[in-house]
Amino acid sequence: MPVTPFPLISRLPRKTGIFGYTLASSKTILESVVERVVPEEERERAIEEYGLGRAVRVEKDGETHYIIQKIKDNTLIRYFVNWSRLASLWPVHLTTACCSVEFAAFSSSRYDPERFGWIPATATMRQSDVLLIEGTVSGKMVQRIRLIYDQMPRPKWVVAMGACAISGGLYAKDSYNVLQGLNDIIPVDVYIPGCPPRPETLFQGILLLRDKILKSRLE
Repeated sequence: MPVTPFPLISRLPRKTGIFGYTLASSKTILESVVERVVPEEERERAIEEYGLGRAVRVEKDGETHYIIQKIKDNTLIRYFVNWSRLASLWPVHLTTACCSVEFAAFSSSRYDPERFGWIPATATMRQSDVLLIEGTVSGKMVQRIRLIYDQMPRPKWVVAMGACAISGGLYAKDSYNVLQGLNDIIPVDVYIPGCPPRPETLFQGILLLRDKILKSRLE
């Protein structure tokens, strides 16, 4: 069965966040991932050396790499598992600004998001798998958002709704206290632009998230 080793994180350019921590954006981390299939004659040695499903630290040419090997021959099982996940999305909608008005319209009986597998946001953080950020994120909210994200079980996905959650929006240059992009603190899976985005746009974002879940690897 094919085994795929790849360095998870190598030497990354860093930037300093609001609280003085050095952070790497999710885009930078994703671009640093390299994936390849191990040739059949090397598989036994690779499994013996690196194992399966665990990160192994490797020093090469003065740089640190992390290698994770996974067996990828699980197409049918992956389809059924991912189909069940995309048909039962349990959101934690975090209302931070005026995008919540459009989300309220989206949640009404007129649009009926449950037909797309979007369950009403009634579960706790430890039972939810989608974090929907609606609008502006201030400096005081950053730690709370990260805390909520860390409490959610895997697999989990993040949706940034509105220009403020994506890039700071109207406050990107004039306010010292607004986060200029949610991806500075947590990885974002789907961006929904607009100020605020209409319910139809939010539906399109959910459909994009469903497509991403269906094609994702099993964890």
